Amino acid sequence: MTEGRRREGGRHAASLARPYAWTAGRTRPTVDLAVEALVETTPEGRTAPYSPTNPLAVVTQLCLHQRSVAEVAAHLGVPLGVARVLIGDLLSAGQVSIRDTLTTDASWDERNDLLERVLSGLRAL
Repeated sequence: MTEGRRREGGRHAASLARPYAWTAGRTRPTVDLAVEALVETTPEGRTAPYSPTNPLAVVTQLCLHQRSVAEVAAHLGVPLGVARVLIGDLLSAGQVSIRDTLTTDASWDERNDLLERVLSGLRAL
């Protein structure tokens, strides 16, 4: 049996299908989110009910402290597109806010911090 066939009928295929079930099969968010965009839970998101089986609630908990979109995907163990859809849904509901990562007048320290966060998120993938 080939590796591809094992993935189709085995555990790997099932593990990828579940995150797409979380997004009802959607692969594109309602808003364009950069991989390095910082996500933080809003006061409204902090008071929303929490359930460890609800991926939206898990994202709000992950983002109590700012995290990049890449970090959220890595922590959830899902493809970047799935994380973007979930974050987009939470943004539309007012439960998270997105902060632009850098402006044209960003300091070297800000740029360095961004690179470190992106690299950390990518390593976790």
